[in-house]
Amino acid sequence: MGVVSVPATLNEAIAATGNDHRHVTTAFTDRTGLGWHAPTPPQLGDGARISVVIPACNTAYSLRPVLDALAEQRTAASVEVIVVDDASADATTELLAAHPRIDRAVRLHARAGAGAARNVGVHLATGDTIVFLDADVVVRDHVLADIAARARQDTVLVGFRHNIPYRPDANGYPLVPPGEPDLDADHRVRWTPPAGVPMFYTGQVYPKVFVGRPLEDTREFLDLGHGRTYYDWDLPRMVVTSLVAAPRRAVLEVGGFADGFGADGWGAEDTHLGAALISHGCLVIPLRQARGWHIDPPDPAAVWKAKLAGVAPRIALYRQLCEQPAPTARAADLAERAETLLRKAEPLR
Repeated sequence: MGVVSVPATLNEAIAATGNDHRHVTTAFTDRTGLGWHAPTPPQLGDGARISVVIPACNTAYSLRPVLDALAEQRTAASVEVIVVDDASADATTELLAAHPRIDRAVRLHARAGAGAARNVGVHLATGDTIVFLDADVVVRDHVLADIAARARQDTVLVGFRHNIPYRPDANGYPLVPPGEPDLDADHRVRWTPPAGVPMFYTGQVYPKVFVGRPLEDTREFLDLGHGRTYYDWDLPRMVVTSLVAAPRRAVLEVGGFADGFGADGWGAEDTHLGAALISHGCLVIPLRQARGWHIDPPDPAAVWKAKLAGVAPRIALYRQLCEQPAPTARAADLAERAETLLRKAEPLR
């Protein structure tokens, strides 16, 4: 018998893992008579247990409509909402203490970063499926039913977002458009990279502007298996935790979001989680109908300037982690890190 080669690094594990999810989507349609991308009747999620985990840091401007939208979800699934306040300095804490849709909320003693806050939420969660949702993403009322009906222990379900500017009503809360967000507004669906500017992840430079179609051109991410790429995109980068669902057991097994990304800067921690879940055997499957309105902050230029200032070191850390062994058997480590933060945290709900 030949010797079976065990991947030595996370990169090697990703290269050894495919993403042909057609058996999952076909089986769902055969079982339910519903298209994979069709909005879902509430009853199809009956019996599912979902934990929505939201990290919140100075997001009082957007959080109320996010929570209101969760209160309006039409699903038979059991849903708990957990919000972890990452030491906000605005009215986020007061809002969390008062909103009726929240099942559990805690306020961290000091800034730890979105990844660490999400780890705390995962640790507190009781559902089989974790829905990571950002505190500025307002989902349509069928989204949790869409996820509940399709969730499995070996799939990561990817939703999409449509950015909108912050336009306050008389009370200072953002106005959210009616209807469905535009799928094409998400850069994983319609992507227009600038000319002559190195891309964040690969450093690729394109001589002229063009329109890419990552979702369509990769056949719903099928062609991104085994470490393949589409220009600057690969499969881990499709796992954007502004709206994504993953099996809690798998998230625990890979240790959740890695230490080191911290509270400064933006990006890469969810890409690493995506890579870890792929190496664990999870398929990454898009849900075109699972969309949310992504509310820009009141001062978007200043916020993006601060975020982008920290991109390079975070991507460098991600590259380093990809050259280490794929994370496994890390549930106890995640629990220890979360409990360390919870010891000084303030319970809000």
